[in-house]
Amino acid sequence: MLLSLLLLILAPGRQPAGALPKALLLLEPPWSTFFKGETVTLICKDHRLVAWESVSWYHNGNLLKRQPGELEIKKSGYYSCKTQRSSRSDPVYVGFLTDWLTLQASHPVFEGDPVVLRCRGKKEEDIMEKTYYRNGEEITSDGHYKSNITVYPPFDDDSYHCTASREYFWSERTETSKPVKIQVQELFPTPELTASPSQPIEGSPMTLKCETWLPPQTSRFRLQFCFFKERQALGFGWSNSPELHIPTVWSEDSASYWCQARATTSRIMKTSPGFQIHVQRVSVSGVSLETEPPVGQLIEGEDLVLICSAAEGTGTVTFSWHREGSVRSLGRVTQRALSAELRIASVREQDAGRYYCAADNTDGPILSKRVRITLRIPALPPVLTLRAPGAQAVEGDVVELRCEAQRGSPPILYQFYHENIPLGNSLAPSGGGASFNLSLTAEHSGNYSCEADNSLGVQRSEAVPLSVRVPVSHPVFTFKPAVAQAVVGDVVELRCEAQRGSPPILYWFYHENVILGNTSAPFGGGASFNLSLTTEHSGNYSCGADNGLGAQHSEAVSLSITGRSMNKVTQITVGVFGWLLSMLGLAAAAALVGHVRPQGRPEGVAAAGAPRGNPNEHQEPSWSGPSRTGPQWPMHSEPAALMELQPVYSNVCSPRTHKEAEVGLLFWLSLPSVCPHLSLGTHGLWGFHQEPAVIYSEVKMEHPDGPAGKDWKDAAEGYENVPGISLALDH
Repeated sequence: MLLSLLLLILAPGRQPAGALPKALLLLEPPWSTFFKGETVTLICKDHRLVAWESVSWYHNGNLLKRQPGELEIKKSGYYSCKTQRSSRSDPVYVGFLTDWLTLQASHPVFEGDPVVLRCRGKKEEDIMEKTYYRNGEEITSDGHYKSNITVYPPFDDDSYHCTASREYFWSERTETSKPVKIQVQELFPTPELTASPSQPIEGSPMTLKCETWLPPQTSRFRLQFCFFKERQALGFGWSNSPELHIPTVWSEDSASYWCQARATTSRIMKTSPGFQIHVQRVSVSGVSLETEPPVGQLIEGEDLVLICSAAEGTGTVTFSWHREGSVRSLGRVTQRALSAELRIASVREQDAGRYYCAADNTDGPILSKRVRITLRIPALPPVLTLRAPGAQAVEGDVVELRCEAQRGSPPILYQFYHENIPLGNSLAPSGGGASFNLSLTAEHSGNYSCEADNSLGVQRSEAVPLSVRVPVSHPVFTFKPAVAQAVVGDVVELRCEAQRGSPPILYWFYHENVILGNTSAPFGGGASFNLSLTTEHSGNYSCGADNGLGAQHSEAVSLSITGRSMNKVTQITVGVFGWLLSMLGLAAAAALVGHVRPQGRPEGVAAAGAPRGNPNEHQEPSWSGPSRTGPQWPMHSEPAALMELQPVYSNVCSPRTHKEAEVGLLFWLSLPSVCPHLSLGTHGLWGFHQEPAVIYSEVKMEHPDGPAGKDWKDAAEGYENVPGISLALDH
């Protein structure tokens, strides 16, 4: 009866994920059956190399011994081993037979490997012929010198045996081995697909691993791997790595995954069972709204960024932004992220309000807290107004400088300037305007401006001019010349001047509080009024000054007017008649002398009309007569130079020739045209020893070649304060 003998390793069982790799048991010699009495050496090898440290040996599932290195055996049974770096190996059956003929197979045999079969007898020299069979059919027939054959590739269900012809005494005998089923060891186990984590959360990474391995003695092989989701290949197809890293998985990635492994130099390819992966979704929570720039620092005109964030949540999240009081949302974004932004460009004051956002990943929207958005508004250029008590700003008034920016976030600091020089500042903590009070002086006239600053930029107002009106001071009244006494007929200049006061100034002149007249000083300073004196002009004089801010009066100044013994016309008339009488006397004397000697220049005339001696020398004529009283009027006995400091009249000169002297009164009436260049001053009338009627002095200088034919009317216009002169001339 044929016995079926299991020669090779049973198919290795599946190894739990994460367990140590299995050890491999090797036989030396590398056959699975031997004749009884022979010795076999067992070698334990882990996934790295032969283990020379402590090895646990097992026989028929029981611990045989712990011994490093190798183990020699002579008994049939199932043997296995285990090292410190590996788990227990799959059992290997080693048989020791008492038969005359046995069929040996090489050990180990992996998928895709050829197997060597050797038909062996106890006495090889007696064997004449060997024949190998597979499933009862002859494979080949060799002579006795062919001891083994190679079968490629073997199949698990195939049964092999051999026969041998040998000499038995004087006859031939055929020996038959027991049948052998060769169970091929897996080149690598069927792969298993694992996922880490096994239940991934949406939005997180996941790693797929195709777990299998090659035995250590199959290092000539290399494995390649490919991963699949349903029927779709993942990654880049076949790869040498047993792992595939997926950066992010989403809920739609929930599916069945599997992998394949194949050996590079063989046709062995194995597929893992499917592995169902469910990606878990986390609902959004912890929704918050932030702003950029932060709350309270947003300036009108800048962009506002609303940032909506969720602390937790996976998958596709829909974000929306809302303003309290508005039905429609400001914006909506759907994306696989836990935060999103909405930009509002160039915000205005009307954009202020309460804002919030919502996040939803199909489990319902989750709202954030409300955030109040306020805007900081830069100050507009302010408006400066000046508020005085009256219609005009007057020295001494307190004027209010009011500066106000129509828009601007508080607090606002206002700075006030006069001609770009700071005067002071004032703070408006709640916005609006601010004031600055200034007590005016004359120096405060000029341009005023102000600045508004709320830390968002300084704005300056336009300049506002201010003219400070100064009331006139008490004027000072004076006479020119400065006299306390004057003579009838004199012309006196009344002078009034206020030392302070804004122009124009109107001056009034008074005599005993009776108005004499007025005059204006459009640019300030003083003003004058000329008065031709009569006896009625004695008394107190004063003046008033007024520039519209209040009239001021001077102190009174007294003036005394004294009269003459005769008026000027009478004096002139008497002088003329005296001169005519003298001329008649001289004419008579000249006639008498003419009868005695030749006619020549009359000596008396020469004495009277011109100085004797050198005609080129000037001789001052003598002056005598009564003097006037008064501190300002000079005596006639005083030097001529001093008396010339008091001019009264002009355009009167003395005749230079006898012919001029003979013209008499006509000469006097033509004096302005005859000798306009000569000034007599306080000189006498051409040597006559009598008091002149009037003291003359040159005021206007005319060219000597001026017209000599002016009539008396023109001559009379060259005189002042000569009462009744036309009447006297008529006589």
